[in-house]
Amino acid sequence: MKPRSAARAMMGIFVFQLGIGALLVMGDIKGSSLSLPRFTPDAPRLNQPVRPGDQRRIYRPDRDAPQVRPARAPGTLPDRLTLTFEDSQYRLEGAISPDDAPRIITQIVQADPPVQDLIVQSPGGSVHDALELGRHLRTSGINTRILSGEICYSACPYLFAGGAARLVDPTASVGVHQHDFDKNTYLPAFVAIEDIQRGQGEVMSYLNDMGVDPLIMRHALATPASEIYILLPEQIQTYRLSTEDKQ
Repeated sequence: MKPRSAARAMMGIFVFQLGIGALLVMGDIKGSSLSLPRFTPDAPRLNQPVRPGDQRRIYRPDRDAPQVRPARAPGTLPDRLTLTFEDSQYRLEGAISPDDAPRIITQIVQADPPVQDLIVQSPGGSVHDALELGRHLRTSGINTRILSGEICYSACPYLFAGGAARLVDPTASVGVHQHDFDKNTYLPAFVAIEDIQRGQGEVMSYLNDMGVDPLIMRHALATPASEIYILLPEQIQTYRLSTEDKQ
């Protein structure tokens, strides 16, 4: 092959790889509908039962809203994290929005009576804020719980992992999937991919610091943002997401 032809071929391969990278990145940002072609059957809906080996569900909480039990407004969760104190229990519920961590940390620090145990329920959101808040929970020695019939998806398990002691009811629903780690959705593909890889490394280091087996990430990395992988009770124990021994 002539030098010019070889150069053109290499350039074509490079452009093709950038295009693939762009599709991968854009397909995972904010639940975008743009993604690579799928050659496997669509996952069942979120409200369908989960069985071993059949744990991926379409992640559309707006369409398949689980039967959640929030502290307020039955059947819905707040648009942003909300700390409440009712019936002698602190609850932290709602979507995790950017900059929620410093706001909630301030509320926890100022709480009276002090927060010792925290019920967590969230459909997920900002990974950065989930990690920041989780680290504060651990430093403060605050325990976390997910109650019967309640949910903790996406970035929520990372927040939950910050608990000094952690308890997940066997009938709670806990799920993980891929994330977008950058607020800028218009980055060049190779920069965005590098940012995602850096973010994944940060999450794995965080989980290890919290005493959770980072291998839990293999399910997250294999599940696109448009779907959610629901963890079985035995997996929650195996990955040490719960510190409570299985009864």
